[in-house]
Amino acid sequence: MEETNRQKKIAGVLQRDIADVIQLALREAGVSGILVSVTKVRVTTDLSVSKVYLSVFPHKEAGNILKEINAVKSQIKHQVAQRTKNQLRKMPDVEYFIDDSLEFIETIEKSIKGDENPIQNPDLLEKRKKK
Repeated sequence: MEETNRQKKIAGVLQRDIADVIQLALREAGVSGILVSVTKVRVTTDLSVSKVYLSVFPHKEAGNILKEINAVKSQIKHQVAQRTKNQLRKMPDVEYFIDDSLEFIETIEKSIKGDENPIQNPDLLEKRKKK
């Protein structure tokens, strides 16, 4: 189903504010060498749940970063709610996921440039899970 304008606006606001809060938290924690960006936010039609997709570089740190973010999920939600209190009546519940699309594209490019061609042998690429 197509997203409504309201869903898109709320997703945009949440994307910007969640990215700011996460970047600030990483800076305060003294974490260096890890880049976390919010690539996409999807909000349900009733505006009660939002799915936040994070891109982490280097990708091997993605699991650890996701665990840490889920551990402080309520604090992030509170900080974002403080920033958006004049724009939203109720802060939606937030679920975090790792966006692996860049790694998937990189795997395809490496396979095409290398000896193994996934077009001729599709079993070389791992299957992506639908979310």
